[in-house]
Amino acid sequence: MATLVGGITSSHIPAVGIATTKRLFDDPYWKPFFDGYVPVREWMEKVKPDVVISIYNDHGLNFFLDQVSTFAIGAAHHYDNADEGWGLKTMPPVPGDPELSWHIIEALNKDEFDLTMCQEMKVDHGLVVPLQVIWPDAEEWPVKVVPVAINTVQHPVPSAKRCYDLGVSIGNAIRSYDEDLKVVVFGTGGMSHQLQGERAGFINKRFDLDFMDKIIDRQQELTALTTTDFIREAGSEGVELIMWLTMRGALGDKVKLLHSNYHAPISNTGAGVMLLEPVE
Repeated sequence: MATLVGGITSSHIPAVGIATTKRLFDDPYWKPFFDGYVPVREWMEKVKPDVVISIYNDHGLNFFLDQVSTFAIGAAHHYDNADEGWGLKTMPPVPGDPELSWHIIEALNKDEFDLTMCQEMKVDHGLVVPLQVIWPDAEEWPVKVVPVAINTVQHPVPSAKRCYDLGVSIGNAIRSYDEDLKVVVFGTGGMSHQLQGERAGFINKRFDLDFMDKIIDRQQELTALTTTDFIREAGSEGVELIMWLTMRGALGDKVKLLHSNYHAPISNTGAGVMLLEPVE
């Protein structure tokens, strides 16, 4: 049976991808951020997962404001990186695992989640940057990926509770998969940030650190947060933290914190990385 070996949170800021490509690991601005990923890289090298379930949000490649899916799952053999305009390095296609994708899709359908099933899907920095920052030297990706895109752009966005429940179903689906695979779930995006309006550049360190503390063993408190709560406390783009809660739901009731790091600002964003391990 497949084993869910861990969960990782990560920013997916485009500037991180550029800094990774330029290898600015020791630059004074970037060093506190990149140092936070060293233990994650070491853990990944030790565990060597086969598949990453990446919870991210699409930035207009597959879904624009005229047609937005609440939850979409890729079921392709590979995913082309089609990000443009950020100056990001051109990366090879991300390999998929369509058999696992369809297993998850069918399991979530039984749990009454209505999904958009994508047998062709482009990916952008939301998915690629977290892979790149953990495997900065990769010429080809060492894992297969199942992309799970959640709407955080067009309101109404799904609630924190709904996303957590989606994660629970994803975790159950992984554990019921009849193949010997090691699976890691990424929750990407966040933390507090706002890109426009009067509060552009807004960062709430207090909220970010409280969220990181509660997601370990008080995650149910976080599922009570409304979209309005997220926008007020974490900025208009801080709602991306619902993707962290999706990852947390997949890991089960109890987890062990192996590593965490917080640094702000990075590109006007609060950036947190966490490494969590399920406890049976």
